[in-house]
Amino acid sequence: MQITIVTVGKLKEKYLKEGIEEYSKRLTAYCKLQVVEVADEKAPEELSATEMEQVKRKEGERILAQLKPDQHVIALAIDGQMWSSEKLASELDRLATYGKSQVAFVIGGSLGLSTEVLKRADAQLSFSKMTFPHQLMRLILVEQVYRGFRIVRGEPYHK
Repeated sequence: MQITIVTVGKLKEKYLKEGIEEYSKRLTAYCKLQVVEVADEKAPEELSATEMEQVKRKEGERILAQLKPDQHVIALAIDGQMWSSEKLASELDRLATYGKSQVAFVIGGSLGLSTEVLKRADAQLSFSKMTFPHQLMRLILVEQVYRGFRIVRGEPYHK
């Protein structure tokens, strides 16, 4: 299975990079993982609603340019469905079983995802009603994908 994470912005924090590297290394036994970073749109701290939509649209265009037509796209969105770890595992297993071996997870920038990206998504996934920094979300997502593969294979890790 090919897992692609398309994410807005560069990862700067060393502790996040180390955590992602560790889970990426562990995932090599289960899938091919690729992380694609697209540039975040520079914007002032205070934005009008119109300016926020413009930022999301520009970031969304960059995201959409990275998605392939045959990829099953799962957008991380605060208003998406909440899945348990077992449900994520089940979805990964179902996709692999039915020939959807190209899966892309999308993490938006600090303002979230554009309407166009959400429309392109096959599913919208929420990890919580809380807001997390998108850089931290990358680490959480990689860990959950790893957990999902361990669950599917019945291997010890998930408790």
